[in-house]
Amino acid sequence: MKYLLLFLIILPLHAQIRRGDKLPTADERMSEFYQRDAIPLPEGEVMEIGSIALLPDQKIAVGTRRGDVWICTGAYGEDLSQVTWQLFHRGLHEPLGMFYKDGWIHYTDRNEHGRMKDSDGDGRADIIDVIGGDWGINSDYHEYAFGSTPDKDGNVWTTLCLTGSFHANSPWRGWVVRITPDGKMIPTASGVRSPGGIGFNAEGDTFYTDNQGKWNGTSCLKHAKIGSFTGCPVGNIFYKDAPNMGPRPTDPKDGSRIHIERKRIPQLVPPAVQFPHGIVGQSPTAIITDQTQGKFGPFAGQVFVGEQTHSAVQRVFLEKVNGVYQGAVFKFLNGFQCGIVPMRLAEDGTLFTGGTNRGWASTGGKTFSFERVRFTGKTPPEIKTMSVNNDGFTLTFTQPMDAKTVADVSNYSMKTWTYIYQEKYGSPQVDHTTPKVTAAKASPDGLSVRLTVEGLQLGHIHHLETKLPLWHQDAFYTLNEIPK
Repeated sequence: MKYLLLFLIILPLHAQIRRGDKLPTADERMSEFYQRDAIPLPEGEVMEIGSIALLPDQKIAVGTRRGDVWICTGAYGEDLSQVTWQLFHRGLHEPLGMFYKDGWIHYTDRNEHGRMKDSDGDGRADIIDVIGGDWGINSDYHEYAFGSTPDKDGNVWTTLCLTGSFHANSPWRGWVVRITPDGKMIPTASGVRSPGGIGFNAEGDTFYTDNQGKWNGTSCLKHAKIGSFTGCPVGNIFYKDAPNMGPRPTDPKDGSRIHIERKRIPQLVPPAVQFPHGIVGQSPTAIITDQTQGKFGPFAGQVFVGEQTHSAVQRVFLEKVNGVYQGAVFKFLNGFQCGIVPMRLAEDGTLFTGGTNRGWASTGGKTFSFERVRFTGKTPPEIKTMSVNNDGFTLTFTQPMDAKTVADVSNYSMKTWTYIYQEKYGSPQVDHTTPKVTAAKASPDGLSVRLTVEGLQLGHIHHLETKLPLWHQDAFYTLNEIPK
């Protein structure tokens, strides 16, 4: 039966090819698999949404970059014209992280991590409790602080953007810190430049997104491992105040490559996944993991990353090889009204996104937005996972593919490149190579194929291009380690 369904999906595409019709693009096909809806916003308000918290009774709290907190009712409903809003609080300082716990709305803004609640039932916050946050702040536009939901120990992880995204003119700029439930701040990882979000994978490990710029050849998803240095050395001046972190890392050599500098700097943890600049976005933001067990499609356990400039959502498959995270990024959802900053995925499989344009601009066109996305129930034909072997890669698919087609090596090509690890802003693609796919062995059920590849390149992005009948035909794998 499942093979008949696959045939019925692929047959119309083949018929279009025979007739010479133009095939629908990946962007045009999104509505087959995911429905995106705009949620009405309170009239006359500037709702540049920087944070989202899911509340009981299907209510949602959003925090705006202007410091307001609003409660939305009806965002899960079929009739979005019934959505209502209640102002909950004014006066935060650009909250870029919120969550609900035990009757409190917790927030992270530029100043602090704290919590608020409505104790008298009038719909407005009347208790504000500052929990902690001993980092520094001045008037610089870029000194953002992105806060996570709590980890298994109740700690809130916070990424602290550099001053102007280039300097560390305020304490702890360029760091990831943890705020314990009793308010203690623990320096946790250095090497941050200009983050856009922070979150956890399915295993509970912490990741943050960082943007292209100084010491970042391209934007990326980084593992915030406790005690690590993640690449940008500007904030390392604060190691003197962080005895728990051990000695300050050796400074990287300007103009080198990350995979080379790892041999010199034991604390250096490479980006888990690099996002090719301009090809797969260029301003990654929120990080969420699909824990809906299929309610949001066939990607349970994978990571979704927001994208501000391209008004999109990318999908990331992560794996650990020789103790180091790496993996592949795939294009996923597109066409949002504004650049995405926060995201939350509800238990029922509804993805909520908040958008803002101020200071950055985006392809979405609107100044701000609040949207939701739901899985239609139709499984998209996709590369589900891309795992590395010592002689190539294994692909798995979301649905069975024709074994003869996936076993044809002419349907695959690959190229690689890396970026200069340098103080200068960003980097062009460098050190290009063209590995050769020499064999493709399909599984009998058509759900996977093992590719033998000559010429794997350590430290490079491996761009796999396919000619398979998929929603998205490309994958971009960051190769930090080759299996032993």
